[in-house]
Amino acid sequence: MDFSTYKPVAIYTGEGCLSLHPEIFSACGRRAFIVSGAHGADACGAFDDVADTLGKAGCTYVRWTGVKENPPASDCREAAQIAVREGCDFIVAIGGGSALDAGKAVAGYAANPTIAADEIYDETKRTAPCLPIIAVPTTAGTGSEACRYSVLTIDGGRRKKTFKDVSAYPRASFVDPRYTATLSDRYTVSTALDALAHAMESFFSPKTTPSSAEAALYAAREIWDVLFRQRTRTGWTTADRERLAYAATAAGIAIDTTGTGFPHPLGYCLTLSRGTPHGEACAIFEGAFLTYNMLTAEGRIRAGRLADALGTTPEEMIRQIPEASGISLTIPADERETLIDRVAGAGNFANSPYVISRGEMSDIFARLFG
Repeated sequence: MDFSTYKPVAIYTGEGCLSLHPEIFSACGRRAFIVSGAHGADACGAFDDVADTLGKAGCTYVRWTGVKENPPASDCREAAQIAVREGCDFIVAIGGGSALDAGKAVAGYAANPTIAADEIYDETKRTAPCLPIIAVPTTAGTGSEACRYSVLTIDGGRRKKTFKDVSAYPRASFVDPRYTATLSDRYTVSTALDALAHAMESFFSPKTTPSSAEAALYAAREIWDVLFRQRTRTGWTTADRERLAYAATAAGIAIDTTGTGFPHPLGYCLTLSRGTPHGEACAIFEGAFLTYNMLTAEGRIRAGRLADALGTTPEEMIRQIPEASGISLTIPADERETLIDRVAGAGNFANSPYVISRGEMSDIFARLFG
């Protein structure tokens, strides 16, 4: 599989890859600000590996464990103030997508310590590049280790907005599948569904390129095989974890070129209002994404290519992916409309052959949650 492309991220893979490269850390600075959640980075062993490697590199560190799911921009700004006071000159983000996205935002705020929380999106206010970032993913889902996107929560938790800048690419990412071994069955499935959504939505994007398409098809094929062909057994093998980890990174490479489609903003409605895990929230809308896009000639061609690569049919994907989300919700009609209004202006809706209307968004919600 050849999905060669240029991204300014040095991606290291395999068991123990992080500990082999203390020179990467010393090249970024002398004092690290470690961004993580309170538990996951320790439970999987990633924090210990980072701390040991920083020691080998002759670097000191300060740790902030305040990452929340769907990280608020305001929290990241407050963390950055700590990093500035402590004299930290680079960021190490350890965890899932929330931690990696938060790490990028902290790097942006720390380099621009006088900006307000909402000014990270304003290039006239955010004038300095992000501090150097090292990413250590502990889930196989967002692919944040391979892209420049940082999705933050704003407006008091009502909306999500993406911060992106070329300086927000990690300098290096260490993808060690061992770090995903402590994830629960549900979280493993949910994060894999997130990566599958990235791959599918990227493949349908008008911005797709030969390299992004190759990365997307590789990721989708690996995830489909692990989730839908091998789910008759219980547990996750080392090989499963490895395949999902690398597929998630490939899907991250793909969306860095193309962005995502409409399941993402619609999924944010469930994540922010019901606490639904992001991957599950995206997956519930993937059937509609395929169905609407197949109303166009280009969409039918792409759906056929994707299904052939996976060894299945579009109809099976339309059925199985939403089912795998496990979501069963009833949302009152007036609340559905309020939630849709918050995301209806997102650019993701135009990022596929078929562009759904505001009315079709309501139809989707009514069918799924009415």
